[in-house]
Amino acid sequence: MTTFWSLYITVLTVGSLIALLWLVFATRSGQSSNTTDQTMGHAFDGIEEYDNPLPKWWFLLFVGTIVFAAGYLVLYPGLGNWKGILPGYDGGWTQDKQWEREEALAKEKYGPIFAKYAAMPVEEVAKDPQAMKMGERLFATYCSICHGSDAKGAVGFPNLTDSDWRWGGTAQDIQATILGGRHAAMPAWGEVLGDKGVQDVAAFVTANLDGRKLPEGVTAENVDNGSKLFATTCVACHGPEGKGNPIMGAPDLTHPAAFIYGSSYAQLQQTIRHGRQGQMPAQEQYLGKDKVHILAAYIYNISGQAK
Repeated sequence: MTTFWSLYITVLTVGSLIALLWLVFATRSGQSSNTTDQTMGHAFDGIEEYDNPLPKWWFLLFVGTIVFAAGYLVLYPGLGNWKGILPGYDGGWTQDKQWEREEALAKEKYGPIFAKYAAMPVEEVAKDPQAMKMGERLFATYCSICHGSDAKGAVGFPNLTDSDWRWGGTAQDIQATILGGRHAAMPAWGEVLGDKGVQDVAAFVTANLDGRKLPEGVTAENVDNGSKLFATTCVACHGPEGKGNPIMGAPDLTHPAAFIYGSSYAQLQQTIRHGRQGQMPAQEQYLGKDKVHILAAYIYNISGQAK
């Protein structure tokens, strides 16, 4: 900030405080300290206003706010380039320094706790009650917005309490997913397969991989043709039996729960025709490895794998 604007803001701010202080005392002077029956000469609906001074506590409250404002401007930035003289902040208070100070205090207090759990395997952390309470709070803060407060997911977001894991459900896989994130892409096959091809592949998945009854109007011929198309277009990712591939994030098509975008015949067609794009953001830069370690243990625990 230039010197001109710094002085402009300082003079304007200090001048306003002085003017307000003068106004408070000016309106107070000349008033009687005693109450009176004299009115202001106007009435509304039978109600008249007495010509009495404000209560003393009210007057002192006004003065107190002005004094507080003056003290605040001495301690904190607010007068142009003035940095303030708040103790404990070299060069004056800033929000960045405040954040750094609170972060340092948090590390001093909680660092040893996180370090203790960081030295333990995720599987062991998942058995610690205190760590699970910490993990539950971390999940509620950072994960529930997508996966739900009960971790059962929603459309486009997987259920973390079951056994269907696109990228693997071991403790190490879960931790790697949270740390680095995941980016899954199901290509659109509508233009390649055509409408009939999309319908036939969806029929094949429904009939043979999901164990469901065929929708009305779908024939064995559709399923047979879908099987051939699946073997040429889908097997590379989902495998010959449709069991999926954790390396590629391809889901197991034999379990309805693996279809996070829906497993009905119509929803399968939508997925095959237009494809899907899903991304799990990396959390390492936000949480750090120690917090992710506890969070991974919590998710490993609620998935039912910790024993």
